Amino acid sequence: MDSPLPLHVCHVNNLSVIINKLHALLHCIAIGFLIYYRASYLFQEKRATPIMPWLLIFASELLLSFIWLLGRAYLWHPVSRTVFPERLLEDDKLPPIDVFICTADPEKEPTIGVMNTVLSAMALDYPADKLHVYLSDDGGSPITLHGMREACRFAKWWIPFCRRYRIKTICPQAYFSEADSDDYFGDSEFMVEKKKIKEKYEMFEEHVTTAVEDGEYGNSQNHSTIIEIIQETFGESETIRQADLVEMPLLVYVSREERPEHLHHFKAGALNVLLRVSGVISNSPYILGLDCDMYCNDPTSARQAMCFHLDPKISSSLAFVQFPQKFHNINKYDIYDGRFRSLHCVQWQGMDGLKGPILSGTGYYIKRESLYGDFTHTDIDILELKDTFGKSNVLINSLHQSYKRNNANGENFSSFLRQETEVLASCSYEHQTKWGEEVGILYQSVSEDLFTGFILHCKGWTSTYLTPFRPQFLGISTTNLNDLLIQGTRWGSGLTEVGLSRFCPLLYGPSRMSLLQSMCYGETSFFPLLYCLPLWCLATLPQLCLLNGISLYPEVSSPFFTVVSFIFISAICKHLQEVISTGGSIYAWRNEQRIWMIKSVTAHFYGSMDAILKLLGLRKASFLPTNKVLDKEQVKRYEMGQFDFQTSSMFLVPMVSLMILNMAALLCGFIRIIAVGNWDKLFPQLLLSLYILIINFAIVEGMIVRKDKGRISPSAILLSSVFFMIFLFFGSIILM
Repeated sequence: MDSPLPLHVCHVNNLSVIINKLHALLHCIAIGFLIYYRASYLFQEKRATPIMPWLLIFASELLLSFIWLLGRAYLWHPVSRTVFPERLLEDDKLPPIDVFICTADPEKEPTIGVMNTVLSAMALDYPADKLHVYLSDDGGSPITLHGMREACRFAKWWIPFCRRYRIKTICPQAYFSEADSDDYFGDSEFMVEKKKIKEKYEMFEEHVTTAVEDGEYGNSQNHSTIIEIIQETFGESETIRQADLVEMPLLVYVSREERPEHLHHFKAGALNVLLRVSGVISNSPYILGLDCDMYCNDPTSARQAMCFHLDPKISSSLAFVQFPQKFHNINKYDIYDGRFRSLHCVQWQGMDGLKGPILSGTGYYIKRESLYGDFTHTDIDILELKDTFGKSNVLINSLHQSYKRNNANGENFSSFLRQETEVLASCSYEHQTKWGEEVGILYQSVSEDLFTGFILHCKGWTSTYLTPFRPQFLGISTTNLNDLLIQGTRWGSGLTEVGLSRFCPLLYGPSRMSLLQSMCYGETSFFPLLYCLPLWCLATLPQLCLLNGISLYPEVSSPFFTVVSFIFISAICKHLQEVISTGGSIYAWRNEQRIWMIKSVTAHFYGSMDAILKLLGLRKASFLPTNKVLDKEQVKRYEMGQFDFQTSSMFLVPMVSLMILNMAALLCGFIRIIAVGNWDKLFPQLLLSLYILIINFAIVEGMIVRKDKGRISPSAILLSSVFFMIFLFFGSIILM
């Protein structure tokens, strides 16, 4: 660039780095003493504690220490960044951008919400002729296609309004629901214009809602390809003044062919179809990926991302710019940890100080070339290209920088180009190609974003993380326990798949990236498995031993009790320090501790087992979209800070059984200490049960105190009691 001023700057918090490294050193020393204590017991001739529970607790502590050690890589060199989009090139020199939005089920992903995401993407502060919005509809629903047509009609009013008044909240649904939605303009012309646009939006919303109520959802598993470039149309009563006749971004509806006998690879397959179809239509060098419920909340995100992509110092190796996932429906209680504070404020900033964060499923600007591997060079044999990308000559020609973009619209979308895109979106096009294996979004895991980002980093690409003060994208967070755990199970399965595959970050990564970055990817892919197993042990074995009067921890008078206490307090205090330093509170710390425990013994356990079964060929891959439909009663309980326990028994029974076990252990252990007087030996286990119950008091409350519909049902409590008795019976036999 001609300007000597930088487009972005990087900040390192040296104080945090010092605190993190000092804590890691002290904690490691304490873990070393704990390992010595556990291991030396195995060589004693006389043992007061049975060997099996001792070994299981030792193994649990080793696994927790290992996953903790991997997590230190996040804290090694955390950075934050600032961008200066006002220093970018003129608009006519900015590169084109394609926007990819994916939806799959109009029943779980309401059409009106999807269309608001589409409208927000169309209203980005970017040259309209360089912005192309593609919606992938795996449901093949006529309702979604109708919604696209209605959205395009409303966009002709909405986009000029946003540009004329520099509206910041460019999602119409969010804008008209805000109390102070940019009313600082104050003048009467603005208020009249706003009222008119609001009436247009209400009419658009009514048309879409009516179509949803009266229309058919279609067959999501068996339908042909539908590709349509959406054109704005106006009724006889609609007139647009000349000043509002602005150029519109290209809007394309894509529903790929789906047949029951073909693999479709879920979201990854949909993104690869968009990659091919857009390649022969607009072929923009950069792509914005969005979930259908993650609308653009700030019009400047594209320009902010270009501050990195257009920096000549880093652009040649930069694959993507990642923004955080934030949500507009999280309340002050955040009982389900929907802010993902640890992920956004610790892990991604830490990875950004290495070679960049992981690729998330939404809110990223990625370079198209990075998804094509090394096949964009002109000297590659045409037969090799066809073996990799398929038989489409048009698509292969689009790989070269000299390819002339079609910039198609409704009028010049030729029959040839239409046929070509339909072939590219057919379910058989990828057969005997390398789509999903070497090019495009990769199919190794249902967590396609993590795996694709990992392979990109292994190939030498880098990424950056930007978290501006104003959220660039906002979505809908889960507001009930059922959706949270279903989502967590899916994520846990996908992450564990990567960890147990031949691309295991701890084995495949170190020779291709830095050790610290490999540790970060290793922690991300293994944490569901390496937390669920130890937490199950720590939530059951010490309690079972306490009921039988068996000590598993050092006596209070022993020097090693200080070691165990230090490790426990050190881990809690470090977590609390991270929460407070990133704007959280002690309540946020408690919520994170609770959700970590709940997910570990339910969602992460089931997700890990699911991944292992798929690895053994005993189960097929599946993908269940997270429900985006809000239930009023559940939302009301969420706003009150109350857990909603209306979920499957497979999630409830483990939680409730463990609470019953810990309550029994606490009560019986207290009685035993009073009766026998051996508090010196059993006090640590008593304290552990007390801590678990305090952190998870919401579950106890749902079992005993609450009487509303969201409580834990008596049948779930009864079933959990049966499991508790069975576990107690067999556990006591083993200990004897």
